[in-house]
Amino acid sequence: MKRLTLLRHAKSGWDDPVARDFDRPLNPRGRRGARLMGQHMRDLGLRYDLVLASPAVRVVETLDGLWEGYGRSIHAELDKRIYLASAAALLDVVQEAPDSADTILMSGHNPGMEDLVLMLVPDRADDAARDRVEEKFPTAALAEISFDVDHWADVKAGGGQLVRFIRPRDLDPALGPDAHA
Repeated sequence: MKRLTLLRHAKSGWDDPVARDFDRPLNPRGRRGARLMGQHMRDLGLRYDLVLASPAVRVVETLDGLWEGYGRSIHAELDKRIYLASAAALLDVVQEAPDSADTILMSGHNPGMEDLVLMLVPDRADDAARDRVEEKFPTAALAEISFDVDHWADVKAGGGQLVRFIRPRDLDPALGPDAHA
């Protein structure tokens, strides 16, 4: 059994004057959302053998906030291939993961993260969590997918089961789309 958790970076600051999209930092709401998600992950008892992440500033800052809320940090392997990657490119990264890791946290960007969930989890009539992902995979949202495989190389489209989908607004309505920074 393998478990993949996808975490989209938290809300970033579009108002910050940066030369490159890669350098865009989190805004205050994003920092709050990352910390809250980390606290919730700790409360759920989620653990990871491997953390893979985009090296973009907003992803690194999301993980910093996440670990602050989680209460401990886990070294993240920064992989340039995750930055603004398509679902197919993200799946390649997953399939190349070492089998010694049974649980992986991958943090990156949309639309790739959302598309990867939709690619890996079959569309079933009674899957409300997948329907919410299809509606929107908002910033700092987390999707956990399990696979009945022994090797990451065997993870295929339609082969996963969505265990949980958690949005920051599910934990604090002030972090929802109608709230302001």
